[in-house]
Amino acid sequence: MARGRLYIALAAILWSTSGAFTKVLTKDTVFHLDQPEIETLQIGGLNLQVQIACYRVLFAGLALSATVRRRDLRFRPAMLAMLVVFATMNAVFISAMGGGSAANAILLQYSAPIWLYLVGVFLLGEPSDRRGTISTFVGVFGIGVIVAGGWGREDMTVIALGLASGVTYAGVLLYLRVLRDVPANWLTVWNHLLGGLLLLPLVLTLRAPTWPQFGTLICFAIFQMGLAYWLMAKGLQTVGASEAGTISLLEPILNPLWAYLVSPGTEVPSLWTFVGGAIILGALAWRYWPGRAEPRKGPGDDTA
Repeated sequence: MARGRLYIALAAILWSTSGAFTKVLTKDTVFHLDQPEIETLQIGGLNLQVQIACYRVLFAGLALSATVRRRDLRFRPAMLAMLVVFATMNAVFISAMGGGSAANAILLQYSAPIWLYLVGVFLLGEPSDRRGTISTFVGVFGIGVIVAGGWGREDMTVIALGLASGVTYAGVLLYLRVLRDVPANWLTVWNHLLGGLLLLPLVLTLRAPTWPQFGTLICFAIFQMGLAYWLMAKGLQTVGASEAGTISLLEPILNPLWAYLVSPGTEVPSLWTFVGGAIILGALAWRYWPGRAEPRKGPGDDTA
C-alpha cells in the first residue's frame, strides 16, 4: 500500500513538471531554449503551441507503446472521436500553459471532474450524490473567481484556453468511461501516439525546433508523461481510485511552483488565481477524499 501511494505521488510530481518544461521552451530562462522561438500556429488570433503539443504526446506514445501487447489491440468507433477530443485538449492546454500563467492553465484543466459530473447527471441520467453536487457548485464558483479576475485583461484568452482544456479533458474522461472494456494501456498509446500524428500535418507547415529543443521535448514526453503514466498504473494496482485522486492533487499544487522556479519573471499568478484555485482544489479534495474502503483497481479500471 505504501509503495503504491509513493508511485502515485511520484506520478503526480512528474505530471506537475509540464509547466516548467513549457516555460523552458517558450520563455527566457537560464537554459535559453526559447530562441529561436518555436513557431506557433495562428488560428483566429490565437497562437497555438501545436509543435510542443504534437511532439510531447508523439514521443510519449512511442515510449509507452512498449507496454502494449497484441492481445490488448482492439478497435471501437468511439475511439476515433476520443482521439480528436484528446488532440484538441492537448493543443489548447499547452497553448494556455505557454501563453500565460501555468497556475491558470492547470487549475482550469482540473475543472474536468466538475464538467464530467454535470454531464453524467443531466445528460446520462446517472444518480447524483450529496458530496458530488456540493463539490461541483463550489468548484464552479472557484472557476468563476478565476474568470472574473481575468475579465477584460490580456490573460482572458489564456483563461478561455484553460477552460477549453478542462471541458475537452472531461470529454476524454467520458470516452474512457464508455470504452472501459478496452485495455487502458492501449487507449493511452492510441491517444498519445495517434494524437501526435493527427497534429503532425499542421506541425510540418511550421519551422522545426532546434536539436536542443527536440532533446527537451523528448525528455518532456518520456518523463513528464510516459514514466508518469507507468507509475500511476503501478500505483493503482494497490490504491483505490478516490485515494489516488486525492494524492494526484499534488499536480496542480506543484505545477505553478516549478514554472515559477524556472521562469520567475513571467509566472506570477494573480490573487484571483490563488483564491479561485484554492476553492477548486478544496472542492476536488473533498470530492475525492476516501469515505470508505474501496475495491482495489488495476490500471485497466481507471483513466488512461
